[in-house]
Amino acid sequence: MKCGIKFCGGCNPRYERGEACRHIQKECDEIDFAHVNEEDTYDHLLVIGGCPACCASYEQYKVDGDVIKMWDESHIEAVKQALSKRQKAKGE
Repeated sequence: MKCGIKFCGGCNPRYERGEACRHIQKECDEIDFAHVNEEDTYDHLLVIGGCPACCASYEQYKVDGDVIKMWDESHIEAVKQALSKRQKAKGE
């Protein structure tokens, strides 16, 4: 499963977004994570916002599945569970 990662611009981060991303990647090591680009298509997209606005745009990216948004470090466990569930559903 290929999961694109999109960070917000970081104008008002309330937690260490990079550390949260690394934690998710480490725990979900069976998923192929990549920073998004407009040329590729992703199974799912993880948007990592730094505050409740979670205003990072992502409409320009091609995603076959769904978009998962997080804007607080308390979302890490839910994101890991959601990604694992999607991977199991895909049969990988």
